[in-house]
Amino acid sequence: MIRLGTRRSALATAQATWVADQLRALGHEVELVPIVTTGDVNKAPLEQIGGTGVFVSALRDALLAGEIDIAVHSLKDLPTAPVDGLTIGAVPVREDPRDVLVARDGLTLGELQAGALVGTGSPRRVAQLDALGLGLECTGIRGNVDTRIGLVADGKLDAVVLARAGLSRLGRLAEVTETLDPIQVLPAPGQGALGIECRADDAEVLAALAPLEDAATRAAVTAERQMLATLEAGCTAPVGALAEVVEGEDGPELWLRGALGQEDGVRRLSANGPVDDPVSLGKALANELLERI
Repeated sequence: MIRLGTRRSALATAQATWVADQLRALGHEVELVPIVTTGDVNKAPLEQIGGTGVFVSALRDALLAGEIDIAVHSLKDLPTAPVDGLTIGAVPVREDPRDVLVARDGLTLGELQAGALVGTGSPRRVAQLDALGLGLECTGIRGNVDTRIGLVADGKLDAVVLARAGLSRLGRLAEVTETLDPIQVLPAPGQGALGIECRADDAEVLAALAPLEDAATRAAVTAERQMLATLEAGCTAPVGALAEVVEGEDGPELWLRGALGQEDGVRRLSANGPVDDPVSLGKALANELLERI
C-alpha cells in the first residue's frame, strides 16, 4: 500500500487522484491521506505568511515522519531548496503551463478597458500585466478556483488570472476567455508540472514512481527552478520562466525564457543549452538577468 498525502482542496485532490490512478494502473494499491497545510488555514496574503512552502511543509513533515509514502506537489509551489531525506521521485508529463484569463462577458485581455479590476495574488502576474501598459488595476485575491471565478461572476472583479493547468485538471477550461501568450505573461517556474516527492531511501516507492517520469518535463522545470534559485527568489517573487525542449541544429536542445519584475519594468531574456544540463542553463540566464538590473 502506497500512502499518498494530499491537501484537501479540489485541485490538490484532483492532482493526487490522477497520480493515484496512474499508480493503480501499474498494479499498486494507493490510499489518499488528507493533510492540512498552513496555506489552507491562513488566508492572509502569501508573502505575509511565509510565501514559499506554506502549502508543502506539512506534507513534507508527514513524509519525514513516515506517516505517508509520497506527496504530490504543484512544482510552482515547491521551494527550490532541497530537504535532507527527501527527493522528487518523479515529474510526470506537464499540463499546459500558460496563464489564462477568466473575464466577464467573454472578454480578452485587450478588450478590457483601462481601469478594469483584475484579480491575482501573484506579484509575477501583476508586474507583467502592468508592463503591458493596458491601464489595468490589479488587486490581490486568495482562495480556491470557485472563490476566484466567483468574484467575476458576482461582478466584484472584471477578470481573474489563473493557471490553465489547474482549470484543466478540474475540467473547467470552458470558463477560460483567453489563454495568455507567454510573450505577454510568462508563467511561474514549474507551473503546470507536478512533483511527486518521497523519502530518498525508499527504494520500493522510487521504483513504483519511475514509470511516471517524463524526461522532457524534468529538464524544463529543472532549468526554470534553477533560474529561480539563482535569483534567490521565492515563489511569490515577480519571476516568470518557461523552458521547452525544441529541435536545434544538432538535435534536441532546451530553450529557456525568463522574466524578472523590477520597479521600472520587466526584464526579459532567453537562452538555450543542452537538454542534459538544465542546471547550467538556469544559472546562466539568472545571472544574465541580474546583470541587467
